[in-house]
Amino acid sequence: MFHKEGFKIIINVSISLLSINAIAWYVFDGANLIVKLLAFTSLVFTILILQFFRNPKRMTPVNSNHIIAPADGKIVVLEETIEHEYFKDKRIQVSIFMSPFNVHVNRYPISGKVKFTKYHAGKFLVAWHPKSSIENERTTVVVENKKTGPILLRQIAGAVAKRIILYANKDDHCYQGHDMGFIKFGSRVDLFLPLDAKINIKINDVVKGGETIIASC
Repeated sequence: MFHKEGFKIIINVSISLLSINAIAWYVFDGANLIVKLLAFTSLVFTILILQFFRNPKRMTPVNSNHIIAPADGKIVVLEETIEHEYFKDKRIQVSIFMSPFNVHVNRYPISGKVKFTKYHAGKFLVAWHPKSSIENERTTVVVENKKTGPILLRQIAGAVAKRIILYANKDDHCYQGHDMGFIKFGSRVDLFLPLDAKINIKINDVVKGGETIIASC
């Protein structure tokens, strides 16, 4: 299954590559080495595009006490820090780095009500850069329920990712594990959790969006 955000790109890429290969086959001998290399390169590129936009079904362990991973990837930050935009106090920051080979769907970590959303234009520093969370193009979403309280998520574009897509709107009712957005060609998602959250992951852990339990409250 492929994500809806990839349909247009997949179709355009497929048509373009088929056209290029058809022209090359017509202009050159079909057995020509250049034609074969072009066909092989086109196949590899198509496979990469398809795997990037894959959208596997996830069995979310729905639980109002759990905070579920919002994205696939690797835990690159796990620390106590000050969140300056919304809370303006100390929180536990959990950052998930998504490589170009990860699934790039972003999912709601809890069920609840969307209390805040904001888009920020910005730079495209590499996602692991210390200033990427405050200087890069990004979105901020705050979701709240009675069990966990408010949880902040931040989608952050990186050096390759040039398009953040956010479905959340203020006052929406959202559901744990459902689509919150998508970051085209990878980057990072930050979570800001209450200081009393019981963390279930550690640095360098690989997590699955919609399945891995990041913390409990």
